[in-house]
Amino acid sequence: MIKSLFGAPLAASEPGLLERLKAGIQKTRAGLLEKLEDAVSGRKEIAAEVFEELEYALITADIGAKTTTEILERIRQRVERSKTADIGELKALIREHLLEILQSTERDLPQVTEPPAVILVVGVNGAGKTTSIGKLTHRFQAEGKTVLLCAADTFRAAAIEQLEIWAQRTGAEMIRQQSGADPSAVVFDALQAARARKVDYVIVDTAGRLHTKTNLMAELEKMRRTAARVIPSAPHEVLLVLEATTGQNGLEQARKFTESSAVSGIVLTKLDGTAKGGVVVAISRELNLPIRYVGVGEQLDDLVPFDPENFVASLFD
Repeated sequence: MIKSLFGAPLAASEPGLLERLKAGIQKTRAGLLEKLEDAVSGRKEIAAEVFEELEYALITADIGAKTTTEILERIRQRVERSKTADIGELKALIREHLLEILQSTERDLPQVTEPPAVILVVGVNGAGKTTSIGKLTHRFQAEGKTVLLCAADTFRAAAIEQLEIWAQRTGAEMIRQQSGADPSAVVFDALQAARARKVDYVIVDTAGRLHTKTNLMAELEKMRRTAARVIPSAPHEVLLVLEATTGQNGLEQARKFTESSAVSGIVLTKLDGTAKGGVVVAISRELNLPIRYVGVGEQLDDLVPFDPENFVASLFD
């Protein structure tokens, strides 16, 4: 069951959720299943070349080298016992292993007994950070919660204005300072205001940065310390926004951000625009991080809570 930071269960079965997820990973699903079918079509036994084709199918879906190796080893063990080339059994084996990986990285959200819940959003420029914040705001509001946006990206000239557009679009409150201001000072003001106004969620927009920029990564740590001084348990979540179309390249970004900013979950955007949606599995397997939300379209409600069973079902059913 998917829960919020306040412990209330979210509607994992909300109308259209599974259908939106299926539509969002249509390219990945079509490519993977087509290649799996081709690998065993007309065969009664699985020969060496079949394993090569299966490996190609999984790698091109961006499931990752380690996971692909594990899946192929499971299939080899099964083949040694039964000599089967049944596509249904192959799909079941692959599906079983993918679900195990995704479920093993699930983490319960920290429970917030007294608002505000503080969410720090980090990532590189262009990954869809600000748009994801707008969609996340909309989702929380649909759950009956109030949201305050914190414009802590004070470096990029248009960042504050872009966040302000989302604040106006969703009707959320927003705390900002002038361009070039100390981001930690903006965080301090926002958390003080949220506590005074009894706001449920504070979502902090941070400057997009490359994981190689040590001074900017240190700044993220300063923002975390500032948040903790105002609200001892904050931030309650640090969400790293990654673009699905970056594929395996996104893994190194995620690894560095995790090391320096205590990332607790992933928001994977633009899943609908790639045939490499298997990167969901690679991220979980390599980084041992839960996927919290996935972006499956351009509409406000197209940022959906991630559920391993729904994801795997969308790939194979």
